[in-house]
Amino acid sequence: MEAIALEQKVNQLPFEMRQQVSDYLDFLLSKYRTHKPEDPAPAKPYAGCMKGTVLWMSDDFNEPLEDFKD
Repeated sequence: MEAIALEQKVNQLPFEMRQQVSDYLDFLLSKYRTHKPEDPAPAKPYAGCMKGTVLWMSDDFNEPLEDFKD
């Protein structure tokens, strides 16, 4: 499919649907992206790397669950 034909089809969509197309294209690009040897290796997760990412937690998070009281 030619890029111009694809662009014309996308331009006919409402804004919300264009955003979905954009999100799907990002997904496809990340899924099928081939890493070149000169590309830096993706960072490996390490203990504590998610620190500060939880913005809210329920006050009763550490309370026992009702299902396990028996």
